[in-house]
Amino acid sequence: MNSLNILLFIFHEEIMLLQRTIKEKISTKGVGLHSGRRVELTMRPAAPNTGIVFHRIDLTEPVQLPACANGVGNTTMASVLQQGNVRVSTVEHLMSALYGLGIDNIHIDLTAEEVPIMDGSAGTFIYLLRSAGLQEQPVPKQFIKVLKTIEVSEGEGENKKWAKLEPYNGFALSFSIDFQHPAIDSTANMAEVDFANDSYIKTIARARTFGFVNEVEALRAAGLARGGSLDNAIVMDEYRVLNPDGLRYDDEFVKHKILDAIGDLYLIGKPLVARYVAHKSGHGLNNQLARALLEQPDAYEIVSYASDTAPKGLNFDWQFA
Repeated sequence: MNSLNILLFIFHEEIMLLQRTIKEKISTKGVGLHSGRRVELTMRPAAPNTGIVFHRIDLTEPVQLPACANGVGNTTMASVLQQGNVRVSTVEHLMSALYGLGIDNIHIDLTAEEVPIMDGSAGTFIYLLRSAGLQEQPVPKQFIKVLKTIEVSEGEGENKKWAKLEPYNGFALSFSIDFQHPAIDSTANMAEVDFANDSYIKTIARARTFGFVNEVEALRAAGLARGGSLDNAIVMDEYRVLNPDGLRYDDEFVKHKILDAIGDLYLIGKPLVARYVAHKSGHGLNNQLARALLEQPDAYEIVSYASDTAPKGLNFDWQFA
């Protein structure tokens, strides 16, 4: 390639939205929300087009589990990647943080089967990733642009739950909940975010997972919530929030459902150009929706954008990194 072609290549790449990784390795320790086990998490830079890859390095022979919707083997209270008997559980909060910062390529090493819960939100992961620094890579970022509406549902009548992806020139999410609990009903039961106007970091990242005291015994008997506490979840009795500091957002419950949905949808493999709308959806329905989209090749196309013509909001929170 001669010098003129090199200059033209550089110019072309500079005007595109580019893939991202992190600049340097960073590690942290924590506990799994469901397993209760101590785990060390290390995030490392990855080459362009690698994607997001989890590594179980505690095993005799380390196993790689790429983040992909078809690799989800369980969705009970979390999104769980599975390859044979090897699992990586509760990936959704970290996946959501990676989406929020527009990170395409990264290696994630774990010394146990579950991603640490940290404070129950994506906030700690955002802090770690920003501490490691973000690095643009000389390869155009690829998006999945939804071309026609895809919808999945469960149940009937008042018990119906549903989620859909619609064509949209950007990325937006709308979510409604109905838990019929005094503490939740006293807050907003519906929220919308459009990343053309809303910052993931400011609007979504700090919303925590939540649970109910009267369900703890049954969950722990089922091998779940063994690491849960007031330090990493909003906890409620029959009437009120038990956390001394209360809520971080007036609509923290529904905002956390949006946080989860973003992480679940990023398991599609690329950021979306779409609008997500859901009512009472969870990890299971979100995964069904992702798979339903991928199973219909005529429902989407893979696109890249020049930075000056891309739909507003697709550059994520680069300006805050």
